[in-house]
Amino acid sequence: MDGSADTWGIALSTHGLAIAASVLTYVLTSRSAQARRPPSIAIAWVLGMIALPYLTLPIYLLFGRRKVVRPRPRVHAPRPADARHWARILIESFDVPDAAPACVRLHPDGRAARAALLETIGAARHRLDVCTFLIGDDALGRTVTAALIERARAGVRVRLLVDGVGVPFLPRTERRRLAAAGVALAVFSPLLARRTSGPRNLRNHRKFAIADGRVLWAGGRNFAVEYFEGDARRAPWPDLSFDLAGAVAAAAEHQFETDWRASGGAPDPTAAASSNADEPPCPGVSLVQFLPSGPDQTEDTVQALLIDACFRAERRLLAVTPYFVPDSALESALRLAARRGVAIDVCLPRRSNHRLADFARMRALRALAAVGVRFHLVPRMTHAKAVVVDDALAIAGSVNLDSRSLLLNYESAFLFYGATEIAWFAAWVDALRENARPFAPRAPGLWRDVVEGLLLTLGYQL
Repeated sequence: MDGSADTWGIALSTHGLAIAASVLTYVLTSRSAQARRPPSIAIAWVLGMIALPYLTLPIYLLFGRRKVVRPRPRVHAPRPADARHWARILIESFDVPDAAPACVRLHPDGRAARAALLETIGAARHRLDVCTFLIGDDALGRTVTAALIERARAGVRVRLLVDGVGVPFLPRTERRRLAAAGVALAVFSPLLARRTSGPRNLRNHRKFAIADGRVLWAGGRNFAVEYFEGDARRAPWPDLSFDLAGAVAAAAEHQFETDWRASGGAPDPTAAASSNADEPPCPGVSLVQFLPSGPDQTEDTVQALLIDACFRAERRLLAVTPYFVPDSALESALRLAARRGVAIDVCLPRRSNHRLADFARMRALRALAAVGVRFHLVPRMTHAKAVVVDDALAIAGSVNLDSRSLLLNYESAFLFYGATEIAWFAAWVDALRENARPFAPRAPGLWRDVVEGLLLTLGYQL
């Protein structure tokens, strides 16, 4: 009996030490990295380490960090009243390049987007940088790889950056063809090999093609048929993209260079030399700004911009997103904007290609619908991402309105300050609403409410 009691005592002591070590690891790493987490997420990690320290601690060490670089924030001295747009003033504090004139073309459909993408690739004479989440094993994917191969054989330095989750969609035969033609391929955070710092669940969701640091194609489309024109088996998904010329392309090229090096790619000393980047080759220009978001930024830049937009909006907020699972801060900002009379309309697919996200979105949809936010359920999958604030600002790019996109992924947004572009995005979102049906909230049962809470606490990490 005494031996058994001693064994149990040692086991309990060891377990207690494991709990203490797990919680202490969480506290010290959070404090040293100055990690900012929603209270519900912090509580979930601590409870997990108390209940299951041997399982939770390894998961935390693998996936718990959100930021991979935290440079010392620049302190901005007080300045007199600034007549610039409020978004430009906010973004200046993130140490991001200011808005610049650009010649902009917005793509009304997948056919125009495909033509513009191939035109951008074909325009490269010295350098071509392409970043995407995935390239499909289909006609569109093969068309893009063929265009890259053609430019490489013409003597253009071509670099292709694909995320580790998306690269398996690109067949090995295509990868070999790219390599044989001289196209440099880098994989961002491969699932097996380690080249990128930080947890493996931090994905690169940025999507753009840059020719000579002067011409840029960007938006939310991956390089697969469903994001463009579809085919006999897959209907096209409504999506948004655009192309432009000007200094904004050089800002995106600088970001690409950073991502390329983080993926183990060799640096390109010529990338900083962007000829004529400040001179858009068109008579009519608009003001556009590039805003990167993700673990490589000190602040959660796009989330901060959206929260500020909720408080700045005077009349309306229009949005379209495939996935809507906002964190508590953005949800509160939307709720307060609706309470003070801002008309908020959000277009979502009735069923997206991620059923887990559809399940998890219901709590936010019910809460916000109760204060007057109108959700419009589009009958088919919609992959577009855009937000319009009054007649003052349009935001488009790769950013979804969910916690993973806003807090974990490497993303890119573009801010449009011109009246023409703002009106175009507003009309595009309004057109989606014509064939959508309104969201009708229903009270959840007990089990659904519990499962929704668990998903909202942990699911955004997946």
